[in-house]
Amino acid sequence: MDPYFKSLAELLRLERQVDEEQYQKYILAAGVPQQREAGFAWYPIAIRSQDTGRGGYLSLEVERPSHQHIVHSLQNGRNAELFSNAEKETESVKGIIQHVHGDRLRITLYTDELPEWTRKGKLGIRALFDDDSYDAMEWALRKAGEPGFKHPLINILTGKEAPTFRSDIPKEPFPGLNASQNEAVARIESANELAIVHGPPGTGKTTTLVAAIQRLVTRTSMPILVVAPSNVAVDLLAERLSQSGLRVIRIGNPIRVSDELQSLTLDYRLSVHPNAKRIRELRKQASEFRNMAHRYKRNFGPAEREQRKALFAEAGRISYEIAHLEDFIIEDELHKAQVIAATPVGAFNQVLKDLSFDTLVIDEAGQALEPACWIPILKARKVVLAGDHLQLPPTVKSEEAARGGLTRTLMEKCVGYYPEATVLLEEQYRMNEKIMGFSSLQFYEGRLKAHSSVKDHRVYTQDAPLQFIDTAGCGFEEQPSDTSYVNPEEAAFLVRLLFEYLDGLKEAPAGSGDLSVGVISPYKYQVDLLKTLVISHPHYASWKNIMVHTIDGFQGQEKDILFIGMVRSNTEGKTGFLHEIRRMNVALTRARKKLVVIGDGATLSQQHFYDEFISYVREQGSYESAWEFAPF
Repeated sequence: MDPYFKSLAELLRLERQVDEEQYQKYILAAGVPQQREAGFAWYPIAIRSQDTGRGGYLSLEVERPSHQHIVHSLQNGRNAELFSNAEKETESVKGIIQHVHGDRLRITLYTDELPEWTRKGKLGIRALFDDDSYDAMEWALRKAGEPGFKHPLINILTGKEAPTFRSDIPKEPFPGLNASQNEAVARIESANELAIVHGPPGTGKTTTLVAAIQRLVTRTSMPILVVAPSNVAVDLLAERLSQSGLRVIRIGNPIRVSDELQSLTLDYRLSVHPNAKRIRELRKQASEFRNMAHRYKRNFGPAEREQRKALFAEAGRISYEIAHLEDFIIEDELHKAQVIAATPVGAFNQVLKDLSFDTLVIDEAGQALEPACWIPILKARKVVLAGDHLQLPPTVKSEEAARGGLTRTLMEKCVGYYPEATVLLEEQYRMNEKIMGFSSLQFYEGRLKAHSSVKDHRVYTQDAPLQFIDTAGCGFEEQPSDTSYVNPEEAAFLVRLLFEYLDGLKEAPAGSGDLSVGVISPYKYQVDLLKTLVISHPHYASWKNIMVHTIDGFQGQEKDILFIGMVRSNTEGKTGFLHEIRRMNVALTRARKKLVVIGDGATLSQQHFYDEFISYVREQGSYESAWEFAPF
């Protein structure tokens, strides 16, 4: 096996091992309360509604009426199970989580009715381990690393050969795009093997990709394959591409696809195809023949046995005809598609087994695990990597695998190999320029500029868009909590300042308006505490749209007003988890109009990045001491 892919496969093996061990520890071996505390389960839950979902399966909407402060990992598209925790035994039925919103979620179960045991004991929802994804990634690495296996992208994506570009394609500006966005489209069009779109927060990466794909479909008779590491990201891009007028097919289990995009799935296309009525008739016939065959009991003679055999044979013949018709429809629909969208693992789907593509677009490539990317890459002759490798890396549970480089993405590697293939989108449309400024200097060589529509927007004219409030010397000390940290005094201080600010908006010249509000902490237990404090605040009822989450939970989000609590406060200057500055890049770029960072400057400034941040804030005249807000 090629050493490059052998090394990746070993890192993936380590990750799978740790992932399985954690599943065994928190799901199989631990009790339900421990599963709940670890974020793997909701328990107890109440069923609020049920109906027949996709494929005739049972769809439930459930709610967790208690323990709502606990941060959980039940996400859209995750394999899960409904279980009963009755006294004597535990029963369960598997399914897939369709949608999570607040303390409610919708799960589609692999059954058409609720089992009898659901009427006994309390019910819960529990996350399950996903073997299929690991199997697909391992297959791709084995295939790519086979001795003698040839593929046009392997040497380029592993840094052995430089990509090439055509010079005969005219640069035609795309209406509505800015200069760097048009440059990215031109780079994608001219690339023979690889183009990279580096899209910092708010710079219109999705808009750029949609424009580029619209151009690409005019140059090929084959569909473009588009993937992203999460179902949510795939759905977003598929929706935008469909709205632009392109014919999009969304590949994957329809249960994992958002309700809004069901019309793009193959299942939907099968249901509305001209041959769909014929298939329904054939299914009915096959069912009738099977029912007739099953009417024969065990004690029957040779004639009845032959009749039973003939009935099953006819049902089998009809089933073969149905499968042939469905294969024809699927091939027809894929042939007519201009874009096929999936997750990287979804590209392993059987319907794409024999397909190859001129161009593959990997969106959010800065968060995509490299082994997963090789699944669709092996189907393509050219790849476009789009994302921001200077924000959150992919989640890796194995510390050994992370140290070995599994968190280093293919995009990060290729940006380093080939700067000539990379275009940085330079104009952002989200943040006030003072909020943007520090990240621009630290991560993007000072090249970002704020569009005129957001350059100076703020909550109201006199309001400062950026503040750092230094808690040094206030006695707000961190406390270890399991493998996390919590800072109760800082949390109480933050929530007090948050609601004082929000209450003050009622007297502001522009009033409060329709503002979105967020609170971020890097640490899970601090988030739990902040949620409790925010929800229990007497003025919370006036601001129910406050989102409290970890930095990772805010990836892809943006808010008008954002408060960040840094938690760490110690005499040794230890910043621990905060040392991953890409994570802080995410946190510092979520706010549109108002960003307030609260932390111990004496502790934080021991790390160069935070010392630079505090200096930047001072230069903006936005530094304040928490003592100015005493009493605490």
